[in-house]
Formats: sequence, structure tokens, C-alpha cells
Amino acid sequence: MMVLGYFLHRTPLLDDNFANKLNNFVFKAALPVQLFKNLAESDFYTVWDGSMVLFCFVVSLASILIMLGLSFTLRDRSLRAEFTQAGYRSSQALMGAALLENIYGTTGPLALILIGAVPLYNVAAVTMLTLMGPEGGRLDRKTILKALKGIVTNPIILGIVVGLLWALLEIPQPVIFRRAVEEFSATATPLGLIALGASIDLKKAVGCLKPTLVCSTFKLVVFVALFLPLAILLGCRGELLVAMLVMLGSPTTVSCFSMARSMGHEGVLTSSTVMLTTIFSAFTFTGWLYLLKCFGLV
Repeated sequence: MMVLGYFLHRTPLLDDNFANKLNNFVFKAALPVQLFKNLAESDFYTVWDGSMVLFCFVVSLASILIMLGLSFTLRDRSLRAEFTQAGYRSSQALMGAALLENIYGTTGPLALILIGAVPLYNVAAVTMLTLMGPEGGRLDRKTILKALKGIVTNPIILGIVVGLLWALLEIPQPVIFRRAVEEFSATATPLGLIALGASIDLKKAVGCLKPTLVCSTFKLVVFVALFLPLAILLGCRGELLVAMLVMLGSPTTVSCFSMARSMGHEGVLTSSTVMLTTIFSAFTFTGWLYLLKCFGLV
């Protein structure tokens, strides 16, 4: 889909203006609905585990702080927020749901990951993309208020909140409503990847190859090696352990690019990281699963 977007951008069908509108649609409509769907369909009272939610939060916070610290080694200050976000955000909503459904026939533990990590992911991303913006983002009252407004009105956070309340209150979903939500949410990933592909500038991507490789290495290898053994020591096994692996080692989510572009960043580093992690995760993620299976943990 990324390759398709790249080549469509070379035709009159997908110019820069349309690509930007497509990206806005994904960020403000399709992705929030996708997250709402994943949460609203979860049975929280059956799968709830407070210690695992806390573990997801702490590990996510540690990952954010590690990437933020590394970002200060970049000479180009405008890339720091993108570098940090692209290095810690995983594709739980898409890849997590697909993997758990295919392996275990259920997405139950995914709800714990979405609650423990995704709200923090988005609050941190909005804050950094605002305070560390391309224009310098001075830390004054106006900038802080802008960041707070961005958090409160963030479409992804709103989708999570509504989905969580829907599940907790056990509000029924009529068939026509459920099918509409399923079909609408299904547009998030393909359209997001097409918009990302249309925005790829290979010359600029080569220019930020080093930070892209660092982001990709941490996203696919380092965080798994650091934190997955802790999850095993805490007793995670089976589908819960696979959900933890998704949180730590799945490719960078396309919503990173959608958010970065929507908040005024160029998005080259983000799109390059999404592309590389998506390609190489076919090998790294399979390798991690194989190791877990060899040790009888999944």
C-alpha cells in the first residue's frame, strides 16, 4: 500500500493537496474509530489485570524517556520529536489484533495494552510534537496551553475514551451500527499507508538514514530485549505474552506519521521509520515468536 501511494503520487490522481487531506481523514476519523472498535468490543471484566496495565504504562514511559534522551544527540532539533515518537509507538490496534486473532482466536489481552500504553503514547506525542515543533516551540504559557488543548482534543485519545466507556457500561451495538463501524475502521490502515507512501521523498529519506536506522533498531530489537524478559518474570505467558511482544516489538504505527503531519512536522523521518520497521518486522517479529515458542512460553 505504501508503494502504491508512492507511485500514485506521480500521477494526477494523488497530488500533495489530496495526500494531506487523506492524512487528515485518517488521523481525525478513521484511526479514532478503529481504536473505538477494538476497545468497545473488549470484555474488560473478564480480561482485566491491573498489574499488567501498570506494567504496560511503566514500560511505555521508560521507552519514551529513552528515545527522548537519545533525541538530544540529533543536531537537527526539528527532528527530535519525530525521532522520539517513531521510536516508541507500536502498531497495537492493527498488528496486535491481527496476530492475536490468528494465533489464539481472540483479542482479549489487547485491551490491557490499549489502556496501559496507547493513551500515554498519544499524550506524550502531542506534548513533544507541540513543544519540540519545527518552529522551535518555546516553553511559554501559549505553547503549554496549545499542548494541553491538543491532548484534550486529540481524536485518537477521544476514540479511546469513548470506546473504553462503551465497553465498561456494556452498551449494546445494533448490527447496522457494528457493521458500519467495522467497515469504516477498516479504511484506517490502507488509506494511512497510501497517504504515507505519497509523502515519501526518497532523497530526503536518505538524508536522515542514520536516525531512521537507530529508531528502527530500538523499535524492533532493543526494547524487546530489555523489557520482554521482565514480562516473563512477572508470569506473562501465551496470548498475554504475545500482546506484550506486540507492544514492544511491532513496527511503528502509521498513526505516527498522520499525527506528525497534522501537527506541522515534515514527517520524512517518521515515514522512513514506518517503512523500514514494517519491512524488517517480518523477520524480527517472527524471530521473537520462534524464540518464545522454543522456550515453551507461547
